[in-house]
Amino acid sequence: MTQPISNIEIPGLKKIRSGKVREIFDLGDALLFVASDRISAFDVILPNPIPEKGRVLTAFSEFWFGKTQHIVPNHFLTSDFAAIAKRAGNHEALRGRAMIVKKCQPLPVECVVRGYLAGSGWKEYRKSQTICGYKLPAGLVESSELPEPIFTPSTKAEVGHDENISFAQASKILGAPLAEKVRGYALALYKFARDYARQRGIIIADTKFEFGLAGDQVILIDEALTPDSSRFWPAASYKAGGAQPSFDKQFLRDYLETLAWNKTPPGPQLPAEIMQKTSEKYVEALQRLTA
Repeated sequence: MTQPISNIEIPGLKKIRSGKVREIFDLGDALLFVASDRISAFDVILPNPIPEKGRVLTAFSEFWFGKTQHIVPNHFLTSDFAAIAKRAGNHEALRGRAMIVKKCQPLPVECVVRGYLAGSGWKEYRKSQTICGYKLPAGLVESSELPEPIFTPSTKAEVGHDENISFAQASKILGAPLAEKVRGYALALYKFARDYARQRGIIIADTKFEFGLAGDQVILIDEALTPDSSRFWPAASYKAGGAQPSFDKQFLRDYLETLAWNKTPPGPQLPAEIMQKTSEKYVEALQRLTA
């Protein structure tokens, strides 16, 4: 297992954005996405990187970009290390965690699809029996499968928390035709991935997609169906009526909930065993889904 990496700088390349996990560099005609091993929880980047996380996220995204391009085109061009080294230099730290992607105009709405009742959706349902304007049947419990997957967009917050919005609000931001299009793509992507994963013993409870415009064409961007952007549950132990064990960072969130931490920066130091267990969950999900 390699030493985890928090910060990535590439001499001679302009870094145009540093997100919670990814560093984005300008290659002129394309972008270089590099996934660090940073991890965030409750919108706070934690001080300890998770071993192998960046490589796992990159492998997940490349896998799903390939599997879903018949549904919607995406921004992925290559993750070949030789091709990346030609453009960015022969930096071993980039191996397995970098990809060259198309430039586009990101859409200012995050596209969340929920197939099960969990997280903020479960909290809202308990208050109002709705999620983002969708009226749901009475009597659902935590982790219930929804009658049909629902599209529940949110704002993109540069700082702090994203906020759930209704489809009507998303339509005002994007325009109705574009909102309809990305909703259709998001639901089709989720249903395809849900069915694929279920055959491999994993329930994808919900996930978040991001889309952009390359000219007039809508494309899938950022990451796709990773443990950072999705809830992955083991199907064999699934039972509605409470929280589920997971292959994503819910394990880490659950640990953090036991601490006297107010969920504002700085985040707490993580014990070695929590870092290791989180890494193992990410790796196991990748192995199960991609064989």
